[in-house]
Amino acid sequence: MKLDRTEEHIQDLFNRIAPVYDQMNDWLSFGSHRIWKQMAVNWSGARPGHIGLDLCCGTGDLTRLLAIKVGSSGKVVGVDFSRQLLAIAGDRQPPFTLSPAPITWVEADVLDLPFPDHYFDCATMGYGLRNVVDIPRSLKELHRVLKPGGTAAILDFHRPENAFKTFQQWYLDRIVVPVANTFGLEAEYAYLNPSLEKFPTGPQQVALAEAANFSLATHYAIAGGMMGVLVLESGG
Repeated sequence: MKLDRTEEHIQDLFNRIAPVYDQMNDWLSFGSHRIWKQMAVNWSGARPGHIGLDLCCGTGDLTRLLAIKVGSSGKVVGVDFSRQLLAIAGDRQPPFTLSPAPITWVEADVLDLPFPDHYFDCATMGYGLRNVVDIPRSLKELHRVLKPGGTAAILDFHRPENAFKTFQQWYLDRIVVPVANTFGLEAEYAYLNPSLEKFPTGPQQVALAEAANFSLATHYAIAGGMMGVLVLESGG
């Protein structure tokens, strides 16, 4: 897996934060990230017997929610380019590991997925698209590996256009970065705000998805617009 220098920088960042990744997610969202991830799984259209894909899977909590949805007759692949995050995902203990569908963990780049065309019935991505260096290319790769009629749901931060925007800015500056500093990771989490400033808005994400040949793209703002889920259909 060959990465460019920017991708290597992002990969190194996630390798560094891997040991506290789950703890930080729970603290900083007050556990709400688990609700939002379940919403993404529900929007992915996953059903029993499906072959599911979780991109930028991190430590695998969304992956396992997807595995529960596809059941014992299905299977799921979790993909990430952080070896340290994947190691944690593969080594988590019961009851976390009790999922009915088999899960395969794959170290790979979302810009060059090692899967055949039209292989997956459904897909999810949680907090990964914002960190992809080439969003249009990643969406085209996702479209390529989804079966015709397949559905994907992409959860990520979103910049609200209301009173929550001020709150989000305060939260990132006054809560996220100081908490990260207690772990010696202030620089690693300080990237959130600038990455969000550059991240396409909901309507822009829809336009990018349509350009990637998805037949239907809808962006749902959740959590007061501070989060969003992009739901995609690959067409029949």
